[in-house]
Amino acid sequence: MCKSQPEKALYQGGILKSHAVNRIGVSASNANSQSLILNDLTQGTIYSFSSWVKIKGAGADSAVIRASLKTENKTYYCIGTVLAKPGCWSFLKGGFVLSSPSNFSVLFLQNPDNRNVSIEIASTSVQPFTEEQWRTSQQYMINSQRKRAVTIHVSNGHGEGLRGAAIDIRQVSKDFPFGSAIAQTILGNLPYQNWFIKRFHAAVFENELKWYATEPEQGKVNYTIPDQMLRFVRANQIIARGHNIVWEDPKYIPAWVSNLTGPELQSAVNSRIQSLLNKYKEEFIHWDVSNEMLHFDFYEQSLGPNATLHFCKAAHKLDPLATLFMNDFNVVETCSDINSTVDIYISRLRELERDGVSMDGIGLEGHFDVPNPPLIRATIDRLATLGLPIWLTEVDISNTLDKEQQAIYLEEVLREGFSHPSVNGIMLWTALHPNGCYRMCLTDNNFQNLPAGDVVDKLLKEWQTGEIEGETDEHGSYSFHGFLGEYQISVKYGNRTANSTISLCRGDETKHYNIQI
Repeated sequence: MCKSQPEKALYQGGILKSHAVNRIGVSASNANSQSLILNDLTQGTIYSFSSWVKIKGAGADSAVIRASLKTENKTYYCIGTVLAKPGCWSFLKGGFVLSSPSNFSVLFLQNPDNRNVSIEIASTSVQPFTEEQWRTSQQYMINSQRKRAVTIHVSNGHGEGLRGAAIDIRQVSKDFPFGSAIAQTILGNLPYQNWFIKRFHAAVFENELKWYATEPEQGKVNYTIPDQMLRFVRANQIIARGHNIVWEDPKYIPAWVSNLTGPELQSAVNSRIQSLLNKYKEEFIHWDVSNEMLHFDFYEQSLGPNATLHFCKAAHKLDPLATLFMNDFNVVETCSDINSTVDIYISRLRELERDGVSMDGIGLEGHFDVPNPPLIRATIDRLATLGLPIWLTEVDISNTLDKEQQAIYLEEVLREGFSHPSVNGIMLWTALHPNGCYRMCLTDNNFQNLPAGDVVDKLLKEWQTGEIEGETDEHGSYSFHGFLGEYQISVKYGNRTANSTISLCRGDETKHYNIQI
């Protein structure tokens, strides 16, 4: 949103409020960049950066403004972006974590396309947080958004509260979908299946639903493998995402499809959508429609600019209860990819919405190299203003890092996702193959945990209510805070017992349940 006046600086400017801001490289007549000098930045501190930005320039209706940071020995090319406009102020928010301390750093804002635009900034802020402060903030959000207070009232047939009734509480399912990709390697592999269902209640098929897998030759459609995977999912009460209807990347388009043009291509795509969604109507909670459409546009180039629009309308008509997702990479992982800045993502969603399509889900793949927690949080904050469900859909950490570092970064990403109230689910991209995984595995081939697997197990335990045993008070009541989900409650009073199942969903008020015994 573009505002007539900038709002006040966050955190009253943070470290910028204590001294005059030094600006360099700014010409009053042509301020193509704005720069701030920052002294004595520390390693490992989490710095949140924000500023209101406005541009001027001949014929410029908008321009991307990128914030970067240059220290003595490293340049952080993107710590935040915004699509700025003339005549009003836009809000840029991001941040950075230094890998080494810096006595002298320059934070600068400029247009990466070298367009002749003048940049104005106002209400700029740089706020440092220790790791402990950042974690405390996350924990506060988890406690307030992922948990809820419950009071159980135990009474006799006359409605009199029973003091001293023994209560046993067990969480039997979780409200927050946390899962992983699976591949056909799970079929017939009992150790893999047991390992998976012990941990996850959400899945996505890595490649088996993709067009090149189900119709490698024209007209020879084969759903045998995904059918078998779906049976495994169903048998174990696991929800599954549908990935994907079409993929815009030419590398992953079936060879026979690549050779089609015009009406033949349109007919083939229509058949694909009809076949897939008639076959799997109401089986998958989501569909990734035009996968990675911010980076690739094979179908738009071949069928015209409204191709995605038609795909979405056809998919919604055939499977109206599934949420349609725009799924892409480098939205939350970095802001240096000009194809997928948060503003580009939002504008593409709004474009489809204007054309009458409800692309109702925000899919952030999450293939991270080095995560930037304040940028992740700022990006999700911005996307959350759309009021749509946000999922991290393909989370992993680069295999250029050693396994211990992968695990450290994975924990950062998962905590950031789970603690954000607008994130509705997290999927890991860790399907296991004999030769490993796409980029990150949780276990070895004998299902012994790797460091990343230890992190997942630790967080699964941390984000679940352990078994609770207690007794009712003088009012016949017992209270607890529990993670959202389903609970089995067993009550014993004298020689009488009662069992009840309760569902705990998000809400600010204490949830009250009455059990008569």
